[in-house]
Amino acid sequence: MKQEEIAKLFPAHIRQALLAAHFDMEQLYEIRLRVNAPLILIYQGKEYFLRKDGEFSREESQGCFVKAEDLKETMEYVSSYSMYAFEEEIRQGFITIQGGHRVGIAGKTVLEGDRIKSVKYISYMNLRLSHQIKGCASPILPYIIKNGRICHTLIISPPRCGKTTLLRDLIRQVSSGSPYMPGVSVGVVDERSEIGGSYQGIPQNDLGIRTDVLDCCPKAEGMMMLIRSMSPEVVAVDELGDYEDIHAIESVIHCGCKLFATVHGSSVEDIKRKPLMQRLVRERIFERYIVLHHQDRAGRVKAIFDERGTSLFDWKRKQGILC
Repeated sequence: MKQEEIAKLFPAHIRQALLAAHFDMEQLYEIRLRVNAPLILIYQGKEYFLRKDGEFSREESQGCFVKAEDLKETMEYVSSYSMYAFEEEIRQGFITIQGGHRVGIAGKTVLEGDRIKSVKYISYMNLRLSHQIKGCASPILPYIIKNGRICHTLIISPPRCGKTTLLRDLIRQVSSGSPYMPGVSVGVVDERSEIGGSYQGIPQNDLGIRTDVLDCCPKAEGMMMLIRSMSPEVVAVDELGDYEDIHAIESVIHCGCKLFATVHGSSVEDIKRKPLMQRLVRERIFERYIVLHHQDRAGRVKAIFDERGTSLFDWKRKQGILC
């Protein structure tokens, strides 16, 4: 990922500030633009305003000021001057660009019946940079493999704590093989293009040599499509969100496939309070729970539990061993 490639997506005055900045691109997570507000960076897990000279500041008044025409120009660059070609993605609220980075958008929604047809007057944008950290899942592999077989695994994480990054590397290692077991076929339902970061149907991130991806497909439908057409041994999805997902999970498990999934939360107790997840926990569908937190950096494993709630790992006792 090059600084120049990201900077060219923005208008001249923002581009110049980004090119003048001295930062590690691997530590840059978000660039946020809002009309009539200063540009904001999320860097090393903290929020900064970017000054015109490329320096970081905590002072709002010193940040590059974003105008409506800046967002219009940025959308033209992001869409390669062809908004129509990205009509379906815009309807979903984001555009995935080369490199697997995702540009989230918000503005005035245009409805057709009870369905969102499009988004116009785009006034808010968030460029989320895709990061691959190969090997970050290595320390958890011994915990999710039991007697030579893969366990149904749920990654629980607050926002911005690296759950998708961890899931991505877990998929890669299970697909390509690791010292713990040979590679197996993996089916990925990438509803928001965040796991593979597909651009024109081709994943920009390395998901392994035995992985098949359904991009921009609803999770529930995608899981069933993969089972019928690609015969995966493992199915992976990001961010469980509704009851259709839960019903599809039951079908995946009954078909003999293993499941990797993520959900927003801070602990197993937290997801037990979610009506959507209660039955899955109670019926011990998942055999491993990986809980993340942001102790000193994203992707830090806080704890690992089995289906009975028995602690297999606790960061307070073994801080620094995992991820």
